[in-house]
Amino acid sequence: MNIDDKLYTLKYSVDTKSHLNPDNEQCRLCESRCCTYICPAGVYEWNEESQSLIVNYENCLECGACRIACERKSIGWQYPKGTKGVTFKQG
Repeated sequence: MNIDDKLYTLKYSVDTKSHLNPDNEQCRLCESRCCTYICPAGVYEWNEESQSLIVNYENCLECGACRIACERKSIGWQYPKGTKGVTFKQG
């Protein structure tokens, strides 16, 4: 089973407010933009035109890879509130 097949088995309860809050000023200074390729769910995209990070937080797996890998430590990250976020299925 490839990663896309595994991601398809997840259930999300999306909050109206993002639990991921990058500091776009710091993101503009970042050279690697590793969050755009380290995230297994492809949550982050760099928009060259607006020079900003697009965050598709509703796909977040809550693994924390982005905050660990961010060289500028500029991603504000917390777990989604209450019953929001991802639910992993067994099997």
